[in-house]
This record gives sequence, C-alpha cells and structure tokens, in this order.
Amino acid sequence: MRKASRLLLAISLVSIFLLSACSQKEDTINIGAATYTETKIMAAVYKELIEDRTDIQVDITPDLLSTSLILKALDRGDLDMSLMYSGMIYNNFFPVKVTTNREEVLSQAKKGFDKYYDMKWFDPLGFENTYALTVREDIAEQRGLEKISDLKKSEKNMKFGVDSSWMERPTDGYPAFKKAYGVTFERTYPMDVNLVYEAAASKKMDVVLAYSTDPRLIQYKLKTLKDDKRFFPPYDASILARNDTLKKHPELKGIINTLSGKINEKTMTNLNYQVDIKHRSERDVAREYLVQQGLLDKEKEES
Repeated sequence: MRKASRLLLAISLVSIFLLSACSQKEDTINIGAATYTETKIMAAVYKELIEDRTDIQVDITPDLLSTSLILKALDRGDLDMSLMYSGMIYNNFFPVKVTTNREEVLSQAKKGFDKYYDMKWFDPLGFENTYALTVREDIAEQRGLEKISDLKKSEKNMKFGVDSSWMERPTDGYPAFKKAYGVTFERTYPMDVNLVYEAAASKKMDVVLAYSTDPRLIQYKLKTLKDDKRFFPPYDASILARNDTLKKHPELKGIINTLSGKINEKTMTNLNYQVDIKHRSERDVAREYLVQQGLLDKEKEES
C-alpha cells in the first residue's frame, strides 16, 4: 500500500512537472539581441522586468549578426521583440522619406513597421547610437569646443581620424559633412573605426569619428561634440515588438513603456562600460541598474 502511494505521488509530481513545462512553454517570449553590447544589456533589462512583473518566461537570443536577420526572425515569429534604432528605416525595409528630423524619422518607423510588418515601434528609450565627432577632454577645454560648428576655428591645425567607409558615403559621409558644416580638415586619416579611440587618447589624432554610446569614450576621456546642425541621421533606440505577442500578453506594453525616455546616452555608455571595460555580465549590470532606478527589489537582485 505504501509502495502504491509512493508510485501515485511520483506520477502526480511528474504530471505537475509536465503540465508546468507545457504552461511555461506557452508563456515564453524570446528577445533578440545583436552582436554589440547595449542590445544584450537591454535584452537582459527587459527579461528582468518582465519576469519580475508577470509569469512570462523570457529567453534571449544574442549575437544576431544584422538588423535584417533580426527583422526576419521577428517576422517569422522566432523572436517576439528586440532593440532597434530609428535610422534603420533607411535600410530599404519599406518606402520612406529621407530626413534627419528626429520626429519625422520616428513617425515613419512607427507607421511603417505597423503597416508593412504588423509590429509596434515603441517610443524611444532616450538614447541613440549614431556617429559622433569626439575630441579629447583637454582639447575641448583648451579650445572651447562644445559643438561641431566650433571646429571651424581649429580645422586647419587638427588631425582627423575617421572610419574609412565614411569618407566616401555620399549622403551622411565626409563630402556631405563638409557642405553642411563648412568644415574641411586639411589632415584626414582614414582607419578602422576600432582604432580611432586609442588614436585620440594617444594624441595621434585630435578629432575622431566615433559611436555615441561606445564605452571607450569614457575609457579614453573623449568628449562628444553636439551635432548642432543635425547632420547625422537619428538612430534613437526603441523596442520593436510583434503585435500578436502584445495582443497575447497585453501587460507587456506597460512594462516596455516603463523605460521610455528614461535612458540617456550617458547612462547607456556607462552601462556598456561596465560590461565591455569592467568585464561584468549583462545580467548583473541590468539588475543593478533596475535596482538603482527603484524598478527591482534589492533582495531579488541579490538572489
């Protein structure tokens, strides 16, 4: 009799486990992340938020090689949501009007992905990852450099280190930049974009073209000059999610919107710094950020 009871108990436990597994599978969503760090940090941030506030299990698929690959996976339903950037609308995903006006680019992203892909483009998180002209902090202080237009008074005696491909790009590259700002550096040095940061820090270059949330800006004490003529296309970060996922889990909208407008470039650069330079895990950095913002209990962060 005792053996039979034990057998029934074992069967019940297995059944509960199987039912739990099936239920868990039905309530699982997948967040995609590209190869660069901030997309993986934000995936970890939303995983923590969603699992803390709902019964949904969140899986993360990291290191996806391109925006096109992520969008295809979203379109197939292999992914449910991912971090994206507004300037990606110029990658021929649907018809667009070319402009550098931030509001117009955002509006086109929202309308286009809803119409052509049945996906929701959420309000921006508050930071963008785009090209940025940067100088060492000591040079900025010595020459009074705050915005790109300020370079006009120093262009002739400054060495410009720049991503090789940018030199030839017709619409948002060096030829168009010279027309927009009237700034022409007499000494330009095309190089791999990963070399520009150290080149500036070691004083081999005075001005370099970098990425606006790259942690090496902090590591090498580089100052980003304000794009006062709005030359570079906006690449505001937003979450893109499938409408059918949001319909199935309507609570996700509120959770995703929790961070809208809350993460500026300085914050994102610091988060990237913690992972890339301090070699901490995306999960730990994400949890720490959420605790600091009062969005996650410290006890849960430590568990």
